Amino acid sequence: MSAFYSIKDPIRYEGPNARGELAFRWYNPDQVVMGKKMRDHMRFAIAYWHTLCWPGGDPFGGDTFMRQWHHMGDEMAAARMKADLMFETLRLLDVDFFCFHDLDIAPEGKSLKEFNANVTEIAKIFEKKMAASGKKLLWGTANMFSNRRFMAGAATNPDPDVFAYCAAQVKHCMDVTKDLDGANYVMWGGREGYETLLNTKIGHELEQAKRFLSMVVEYKHKIGFKGPILIEPKPQEPTKHQYDYDVATVYATIASLGLQNDVKVNIEQNHAILAGHTFEHEIALAAALGIFGSIDINRGDYQSGWDTDQFAMNIPEMSLAFLEILKAGGFTTGGLNFDAKIRRQSIDPDDILHAHAASMDACARGLLIAATVLEDGKLGKIVDERYAKWNESKNKAMLEGKETLESIARRALAEGLDPQPKSGRQERLEALLNSYI
Repeated sequence: MSAFYSIKDPIRYEGPNARGELAFRWYNPDQVVMGKKMRDHMRFAIAYWHTLCWPGGDPFGGDTFMRQWHHMGDEMAAARMKADLMFETLRLLDVDFFCFHDLDIAPEGKSLKEFNANVTEIAKIFEKKMAASGKKLLWGTANMFSNRRFMAGAATNPDPDVFAYCAAQVKHCMDVTKDLDGANYVMWGGREGYETLLNTKIGHELEQAKRFLSMVVEYKHKIGFKGPILIEPKPQEPTKHQYDYDVATVYATIASLGLQNDVKVNIEQNHAILAGHTFEHEIALAAALGIFGSIDINRGDYQSGWDTDQFAMNIPEMSLAFLEILKAGGFTTGGLNFDAKIRRQSIDPDDILHAHAASMDACARGLLIAATVLEDGKLGKIVDERYAKWNESKNKAMLEGKETLESIARRALAEGLDPQPKSGRQERLEALLNSYI
């Protein structure tokens, strides 16, 4: 394969005044921010599917990229070529991690047995390349949505044979992810939902989803996989109603099984938007519920009701997101996976590098702003003052179960409580945030 990118040397940090088009202005991987290197705060990962598998098509037009491997007769040769290119992309961007679906890295072949063999063969290539380069796997997952067999769902499919097929596919992908020392394993993927109640038993499908998740966690412990299982909330993608609609919905499933220690969420900004939430809301809620895991970093189009998967470039939005990430303690096994694709008119290979580098810079700038907000302490002090009365012993008692409804009512009457509203100071706080940006 001839050289794909025009550059040969990795992109480097050159500071805010950098003149070159391909240079990091804010992302300085070794810069220490709040006691941790920026590289370790971010844990950037490149998504196999959008970067190497998407041909540039949309519902109204086909391949615009015309990549060589999309048109090869030998699918395994194409898979090996993509493996080479993934590690070259990681090298040029100085990114430590990558993510994949099994179908991204190898062709299905004519049977599940052949599919497993193909995935294993490419995984062996990964193993050698990872050992030589030091690159790592953030997470693996099984594609249980592209093939027509999954048109009515995967684990929630009405056909138990599809459920069984999924079990075999997930088992193998989990084995491969463990063998590659993946930090996490992601569940679901796109069609766990329904189109119409006229042909759907919601209760049955929910029980299927819960049983499948329970089996996955059981198998995780059996094989000694140390990382969490991640579920990615996916509203309206692609079915009318998704069982994994948002963080709150996913938490209900996890909590009903008592699996909060084993299962976390992988949050995507685009999906937060489609669920009618902000990105920072979903992060904050996941942290409050104890299930914050990882992030697919991209952005959606506020005018389009679909998953546009654009690279995250909005620095104010990234600042709010990182404010919640830092307050949550940052990532442990998770990271920032670029589940984003260049636009179908961006047909030059170097556009892949420009997109990632620019988004890495936007994330880094957001991190620096969020760290400044927290270290300065003004915002935190104002919020603490708003809730300060809860630190009084009589008010703590209400939350600690030391009071009953009757005893609280008696106290309210005895003290003649007549609480008056206090300003939330929203506009002043928004102005304060803007002063950091």
